[in-house]
Amino acid sequence: MIPTTPDEALAELRAGNHRFVTGVPQHPNQDAGHRAAVADGQHPFAVIVGCSDSRLAAEIIFDRGLGDLFVVRTAGHTAGPEVLGSVEYAVTVLGTPLVVVLGHDSCGAVQAAREAVRTGSAPAGHLGAVVDAVSPSLLRAGRQGVEDLDGIIDVHIAQTVEALLARSSVLAAKVAGGACAVVGMSYRLSGGEVRTVAQSPAPLPAPAASADAALAG
Repeated sequence: MIPTTPDEALAELRAGNHRFVTGVPQHPNQDAGHRAAVADGQHPFAVIVGCSDSRLAAEIIFDRGLGDLFVVRTAGHTAGPEVLGSVEYAVTVLGTPLVVVLGHDSCGAVQAAREAVRTGSAPAGHLGAVVDAVSPSLLRAGRQGVEDLDGIIDVHIAQTVEALLARSSVLAAKVAGGACAVVGMSYRLSGGEVRTVAQSPAPLPAPAASADAALAG
């Protein structure tokens, strides 16, 4: 069954990542029958705005198949107009209930931006545009006193989540109406697990145990 709510979609991704990490993937929706079934239309349950790193293949690390994920990848998961338009297409035309910003530890784009800021020299060619897009996250990390690379990457993931919502009124309206959520995740290259870095709307706190339950315990 295709997830239709943000919570269902997020739970499905987490379950798939758990299967991947523990070495028991199911490889769903990758057979010839499903390939034929989705040929005439798609209903992905999550948009993945991910880094282009070759080790960050979303369908593999979330153990999904054809038609499940709408994937947009750029170096450092930078979010220019084409990325925003792709996300808006998914959440409006396809009705996708979840957008995930997927970064990872040891991100080369963040490292390149950090080096450019440190030396004051921009890289040649269009790589400079990637550095320019990541640099605000470095400045934010500096204001927060975050200095280690993976901490800066977490800041950059959260910054991308905020940027998607700030730059796309279409996405912001979907989130405000409860039809969609935006979650920032970081992937660990060696272990394969993902963890949540940022989320909008914020998840509800776990319910406190009742007094009766506490007494019974």
